[in-house]
Amino acid sequence: MRCPVCKIDMIVVEYRGIELDHCLECRGVWFDAGELDLLMKAAGINEALTFPADEAEVREKKRKCPICSKAMKKTHIGAPEQVLVDVCSLGDGIWFDGGELGQVIDQLAGKTGDVSDAQQEIVRFVSEVFKAEK
Repeated sequence: MRCPVCKIDMIVVEYRGIELDHCLECRGVWFDAGELDLLMKAAGINEALTFPADEAEVREKKRKCPICSKAMKKTHIGAPEQVLVDVCSLGDGIWFDGGELGQVIDQLAGKTGDVSDAQQEIVRFVSEVFKAEK
C-alpha cells in the first residue's frame, strides 16, 4: 500500500493480530476499517471514536485514500485537544499523520481514569513503533 502523503510503499506492522500500514518516511499510519476499534479494545478502551459528519474547514490539502483513491474527509477527533485526521468517505479506513495516533490514544486512556497495564502497553507500542510524541 502506498502512503497518501509521501506516495511511497508503506510497511506492515502487526500488533495483537492487527495489521497496520506504516510509512517510515512521514511516520503516518493507516488503519483499515475496524482496525482502530480492535486496537482500542486491546487497550481496554471501550469508548468508540466518533467522527463528525461535517468536514473540518482547514487549508491542509486533501489526501487520497490508499485503498479507493477518493479524496478523504478532514475531520477533528478527540477532546479536549482536537486532532485533525483523514477519513475515507467510503469507509475504507483512517489516516493518522505522524504523532497523531499517540495523541488520540493518550486522550482516550486519560478519560478512563487509572491507566491499565494494557493501556500503558498500547501507548508504549504506539510511541516506540510510530514514534509518537508524548
